[in-house]
Amino acid sequence: MLPQFDLKDSQLESRIFGSRTIIAVCLVMVLLGLILMRYYALQITEYEVYRTQSERNRVQLQPLPPKRGLIYDRNGVLLADNRPSYVLSVVRERVGDLDVALSELQTLLPVSERDLENFHKKVNRSRPYEPVPLRFRLTENERALLAVNRFRLPGVVVEARLLRHYPYGELFSHALGYVGRISEEEVQALDETDYRGTFYVGKVGVEKFYEDILHGDVGYQNVESNAHGRVLRVLERFLPVTGKDLTLSLDYRVQLAAFDALGDRRGAVVAINPLSGEVLALVSTPGFDTNLFVNGISYEDYNALRDSLDVPLFNRAIQGSYPPGSTIKPFMAMAGLKSGLVTPESTVADPGWYSLPGDSHRYRDWILRIRGTGHAPFVNMKMAISESCDVYFYDLARRLTIDRMAEYLHPFGFGERTGVDTTSERAGILPSTRWKRAAMGQPWYPGETISAGIGQGYMLASPLQLAVATGVMASKGQRRIPHLVMAVDGEPLPVISLDPLVAPAEYWDAIFDGMREVVHGRNGTAKALAQGIAYEMAGKTGTAQVIGIAQNAVYNEADVSERHRHHGLFIAFAPIEAPTIAVGIIVENGGGSSAASPIAREVIDAWLSIEPG
Repeated sequence: MLPQFDLKDSQLESRIFGSRTIIAVCLVMVLLGLILMRYYALQITEYEVYRTQSERNRVQLQPLPPKRGLIYDRNGVLLADNRPSYVLSVVRERVGDLDVALSELQTLLPVSERDLENFHKKVNRSRPYEPVPLRFRLTENERALLAVNRFRLPGVVVEARLLRHYPYGELFSHALGYVGRISEEEVQALDETDYRGTFYVGKVGVEKFYEDILHGDVGYQNVESNAHGRVLRVLERFLPVTGKDLTLSLDYRVQLAAFDALGDRRGAVVAINPLSGEVLALVSTPGFDTNLFVNGISYEDYNALRDSLDVPLFNRAIQGSYPPGSTIKPFMAMAGLKSGLVTPESTVADPGWYSLPGDSHRYRDWILRIRGTGHAPFVNMKMAISESCDVYFYDLARRLTIDRMAEYLHPFGFGERTGVDTTSERAGILPSTRWKRAAMGQPWYPGETISAGIGQGYMLASPLQLAVATGVMASKGQRRIPHLVMAVDGEPLPVISLDPLVAPAEYWDAIFDGMREVVHGRNGTAKALAQGIAYEMAGKTGTAQVIGIAQNAVYNEADVSERHRHHGLFIAFAPIEAPTIAVGIIVENGGGSSAASPIAREVIDAWLSIEPG
C-alpha cells in the first residue's frame, strides 16, 4: 500500500501570512503612534517644562553677596574692613558621588571635621546648583593644587570672597563685636533671600546691632555654564547694594590710651562726651582677637577663651555689674540737696564710725583704721566728697531712706539700661523695698540702707552707667542716650535727649567744688593726679569690697588672694568749667581707687590733647 502525504495548503498559509502581516503592521502603527504622541508631548504640550529643565542645567541664577559696610572711628581710622580671600565650594549636583568627591579633596588639602560638619549642614538646606562652601582662606599653594587637578574635580569651585577683618583685633574687641558664620538658629531667623550667598552675620556688639545697615542687599546674575559647571558667560547681572559705612564716636587714640593704661589687669574704661552722649572710648580687658571668630573659631581657641579665669569674652564695660562704692557719693549729695535734708553748709559729727539709733553695731569709716578717728570733728558736704567721708553719707542715707534714695538716683541712669547702641547691656541694680521683696521675697532692713549710702550692698552699676551718670553731673542735669555710632554713610545721627534733671545752680556748684577738691585739694583722695596737670578735673574715688569683713577685723591686702582684693573705681570729668569728657573706670581686684584714678588722667589727657582738632 502506498504511503499517504498531506498536500500543501497555499490558501491557509496565505491567510496566516496575511494575518501576521496585519498584526505586524498594526503593531508598528501603534508603536509609531506612541512615538508620535511622545514626540508631540515633548515638542508641544510639555515643551516649556523640558526647556526650563534644560535651561536650568545650562543657565543658573547665582546670588551676588553684597560688600559689608566699613567701620571707622571718629577721625577716619579704619576699624573693620573687608579683605579678599579664596573659598573652596562644591556644587552638589555636578560632583556625582559627593562622598567620593569629598574624599578626593581631602587627599589634596586638609579639611577639618568641623568644616565637613558645617558643609553637610549647609548642603542639606542649599538650593539646586548653589555652591556650598567647604574651606575658607585657601593658601596660594592650595589654590594652585586645585587648579592643576581641576579635571578630576567636577563641581568644585574656587572663588574670591570678601571676608571681614579687624586691623586692631583686641583693642576694639568689645566695642565693635565681630561677625561669624551663620548658625543653624540664625538660618531660621534670617531672611533667606537677603542672605543667599552670604556666609557671615554680626554676632555681638556694633556688628550685630547694626546688622541690617551693614549687610547691604544681595544681587543676582544669570550665567551660562557647561556640563562641568564652568561659567561660560554672564547673561544678565543685577549688582548687589553695598552695606552702609559706619562712623563711630570712638577715638582710636583715646581707646588706645585707656587700653594701655589698664595693661594686663582686669577692668573697664568708658569715656563719653557729656554734651552729646558720644562714647569716646569703651575698653574691657582682657579682650580677644576678633579675627578668630570670622572664619569659625577652632574648638581649642574657643575653649581657651571660655575657660579662662579672666573671662576675656565678658564685656565688663556694659555687662559688668559692680558695687559703685564711694563713686555714688556725689549723686547721694545731690539727693540730699534736692530732698532738703542737707545744705552745702550742713555738718555731721564724725568720730570715725556710725550707729543707727538704738543699735550698737558700728559702721566704720575707712579713715578709722588709718587715723584712729574720723576726718574731722564735724564734716560738711565739700569735705565729705573730697575726703570720701563715709559717716556723712551713712547719716544721709538713713534720713533719706532707701526708697527716696532710689527715687533721686534713678534720673542719673542707675538701675536701668542706658540704651547704648550695642548688645547685651545689663541694667545693674538700684535697690528699693519693692525691688527686694520682688527679687528675694524679703523685707528691707535699716542696715542695708546704710550700706547702700556708700554704694555697697545690693547696689550694682556698670562702668558705662557710671560714665553716663558722671556725664549728667558734668552737664548739670542734661541727659542724653549714649551712642557708639555718630554717622551712617556720612550722615550724622540725631542726638537723643531725655528729660533734664533740674536743680538750682548752687547745688551743682557745691558738688563740683567737692569733686574738684578730690583732685586739686590738699586732702583730696586723688590729689596725686594734680601733679603737672594743665586743666582742672573733677573726680571721685571709690573702693568696692569683694569679700565681707567682720565687725572688728582688719583688712590686710597682703593676706588676701588677688581675686578677693577690693575693686578700684574712679569717675571724673574735665575741664570743670566746660566739660567735654566724663569717664567711669573699674579695676577688678585692684586693691582700691589708686589703681583706677591714674587711668582717668591718661584717658582725659589723651582726649584734651586732641579734642580741639
